[in-house]
Amino acid sequence: MAFLALLDAIRGDTRMTFAWLAVATFIDGTDGALARAARVKTYAATLDGARMDDIVDYLTFVFIPAFIVYQMRMVPDGLAIAVVAAMLLSSAFGFTLQDAKTEDHFFTGFPSYWNIVVLYMIGLGTTAGLNAALLLLLAALVFVRVGYIYPSRTPTWRAATLALGAAWAAAMIVVVWTLPAPPRALVIGSLVFPVYYIVLSLLLQGRRTKAGEARRET
Repeated sequence: MAFLALLDAIRGDTRMTFAWLAVATFIDGTDGALARAARVKTYAATLDGARMDDIVDYLTFVFIPAFIVYQMRMVPDGLAIAVVAAMLLSSAFGFTLQDAKTEDHFFTGFPSYWNIVVLYMIGLGTTAGLNAALLLLLAALVFVRVGYIYPSRTPTWRAATLALGAAWAAAMIVVVWTLPAPPRALVIGSLVFPVYYIVLSLLLQGRRTKAGEARRET
């Protein structure tokens, strides 16, 4: 999927580029369950599925979006290499953290959702300067040890998260299908879920911090 997305990005076909990334996202969300159902650990015990997942995720959700930012000149020319380098290097750091994914189902630091960020920038038509500032901010947030929820595995407000996530996914399909000029109202309305995601992540991070402090005091 990453290779096909790269080919279409080189051709300048924004819709097909993000269509392939959407397919990759679907596969990423289902491959674990399929691997468990197929008992991969039993029949292919020498394979490290987590490592393979990280390699594919880095190519799909970091490298390709970074290439799109550069190819489409989404940031000022003088900052392009610096911004792309920040995206690539910060995510390389994030992916190699031993607790990048915690046992209580959180991602440590900004979880490299660059494909989503870049899609919103295209959909909203944000300026090159704003794009650069936001991308650099998110790259810095990779190093800030705040936990971001794993949407499908976080028990708190699970029903609301799954419902909003499903509605958001449907909206994103329409946005991708109507690229390069998706309905602006739909793009803005779909931001409800990312805002919800951030708020819930920060709320639960606060609870985790308080719980950790309480354990240290006992």
